Amino acid sequence: MTAMPPTLQRGERRREAAAPPVARRRSPAPRPRQVDVALLVVALGGGATVGSALISETASQLRAAGGVAMLLGNLTGLVGTYLALVMFLLVSRLPFVERVLGQDGLLRWHRKLSPWPISLIVAHAILLTVAYAQATHNGFLRQVGQFVSGYPGMLTAFVGFGLFVAVAVVSIYSIRRRLRRETWWAVHLAMYAAFALAFAHEVVLGPSFVGHPVAQVLWSAAWAATAGLVIAFRFGLPLVRSLRYGLRVDHTREEANGVTSIVLRGRNLERLAVSGGQFFEWRFLARKMWWQAHPYTLSARPQPPFLRLTVQAVGDHSSAVATLPKGTRVLLEGPYGAFTTYAKRHPRVAIVAGGVGVTAARALLEDLGEHSEPFVLLRARTEADLPLVEEVRKLVEDRRGTLKVVTGTRREVPADKVAALLPELRRRDVFVSGSEDFVTAVRAALAKRRVPLSAIHWEEYAL
Repeated sequence: MTAMPPTLQRGERRREAAAPPVARRRSPAPRPRQVDVALLVVALGGGATVGSALISETASQLRAAGGVAMLLGNLTGLVGTYLALVMFLLVSRLPFVERVLGQDGLLRWHRKLSPWPISLIVAHAILLTVAYAQATHNGFLRQVGQFVSGYPGMLTAFVGFGLFVAVAVVSIYSIRRRLRRETWWAVHLAMYAAFALAFAHEVVLGPSFVGHPVAQVLWSAAWAATAGLVIAFRFGLPLVRSLRYGLRVDHTREEANGVTSIVLRGRNLERLAVSGGQFFEWRFLARKMWWQAHPYTLSARPQPPFLRLTVQAVGDHSSAVATLPKGTRVLLEGPYGAFTTYAKRHPRVAIVAGGVGVTAARALLEDLGEHSEPFVLLRARTEADLPLVEEVRKLVEDRRGTLKVVTGTRREVPADKVAALLPELRRRDVFVSGSEDFVTAVRAALAKRRVPLSAIHWEEYAL
C-alpha cells in the first residue's frame, strides 16, 4: 500500500485514512494486433485511392493535350489528401493505437509522414494547372485566374491551399522552434480549415469522381469518418470525462526549486483508469489559460477524491499553474502515454529520471510488485532541484529496490556516467524520463552498452 503523498493536508489525510481502500483501475493493456489490423486497412485504402486515379483516365484522354499532366495531377492530389487524412487520424488519439505507440510515437510518425502530403498536394496544384493550361492553350497564370473565377469550389480550394502552404512553412523546424507552444497550437488548427475548404472541389471536379457516384460516396464517407473520429476523441470523450470527474484545484505546494504540485479534488475518481507514468492534457478554466491545454504527467496514481500533478515552471503556462486559486475548474483529456509497466519485457527494471522527470518515475513505481527490486537513479543539478525524493525513497524501499541520487552539472555527470551506474542492464528494462536532451543522451549511452532498443522506454518533457 503506497504512502499518502505529503501534498495532502492533515485533515484530508485523516479523512482518507478513515475511508476503505479503493481498488484503483489501470489503463487497458496495449493490443498491438489491433494496430496491425488498422495498418492493413490503411494500406488497402491507399491502394484503392491509387487505383481510382489510374482507372479514371482512358488511353485517348492520356494522348490528348495535357492528358499526362492531368493523370499525374489527379494521382498526386488523391494520394496527398489520403495521406493527410491518415495524419489527422494519427493525432486524433485513437485509444487502441495510442496505447501501443504512445503520444510521442504518434507524433514521430506524424512528423515523418507530413512532408509527403505537403509535397504531393503542391504538385497536384501545379500539375493540374499545367494540364488545363495545355488543354485550353492558356498561360499558367491566366489558367489560375480562370480556375478561381469560373470553376465551382475552386475559390475556397485556393484559400485552403494558401492556408495549407502557410502551415507547412511554419512547420519547418527552424521556424517552429521559435514559436511559443500556444502560437503553434493556434496556427496548426488552420490545417483542419484548409482541408475542409478543399473538400468540395475534389468531389465536384476530380476525374475520379465526376460521373462516379459510388466513388463520391466512398470518398465522402472516408472524410466523414476521419472528421467524426477526430471530434469524438479530441473533443467529445474529453468533455464527457471532464463532466464525470468534476475536477477542481484543491491546493498547491512547492516541491523543489521551481517545481509545484497541484492537488485536484474530484468525484468518481475510482473509475478513472490510468497507469503510473501516463499523462493528461490539462485545461485550467482560469483567465488567459482556459483556451489552451498542456500535457503534464501524474506524479501519483489517483487517490480518490484526489488527483495530483507536479509541474516545473519552464514557460508561461507552467509558471501560471503554480498560482492557480483554489476552486479553479479543470478539464482533462487522456490518459496518454506508453511509458507504463505494460512495456517491460523483463521481471526487473531500472528507472532513470532527470529533474522533473521524477514525476513519471514516482507514479511508475506504484505499478511495480512488492518484490520487484527496481534500481532507481535520480539526477539533477542540486538536491534542491529534485522533487518528491522522499516519496520515491519510500516506494523503492517497499519494493526492496535501490535508490541512487546523483547531482552535478551535465559536464560533471554525463549520460555515459549515468548509464555506467545502472546494474544488470542485459536483464532489466530501462525506463528514462526527463528533458528531451537528457533522454536523448541517456538513450545513446545505453545503445553504446548494447542495451536492446526494445528494452528502453522513455518519456520526454519538452515545450
